[in-house]
Amino acid sequence: MGTDRVLATEQARTTIANMKRTITGGLTEQVQSIVNDGTTLSQPDVWDGSLARQFRDGWPTTSRQLREAVDELNRLNETIDRISADIMRAGGNAG
Repeated sequence: MGTDRVLATEQARTTIANMKRTITGGLTEQVQSIVNDGTTLSQPDVWDGSLARQFRDGWPTTSRQLREAVDELNRLNETIDRISADIMRAGGNAG
């Protein structure tokens, strides 16, 4: 059985840090803000008309997809943490 390669270059560490900063630096909050605003706009007593009705008709699907994206971003952030820690523990911190 072969040995699994363990490597974390400086580029990997920098990219991981950038990705985490983006996720934790407001991206999920911004997406949640879009969900909140869309929910407000989907109320006919707030916004109505033919285009508003088109928006409202599609909003349940869009809202679900946005919430799923936030969940996926949070899972990605957790996965990045675990993988990075595992690699560092295995000695894959060669540049």
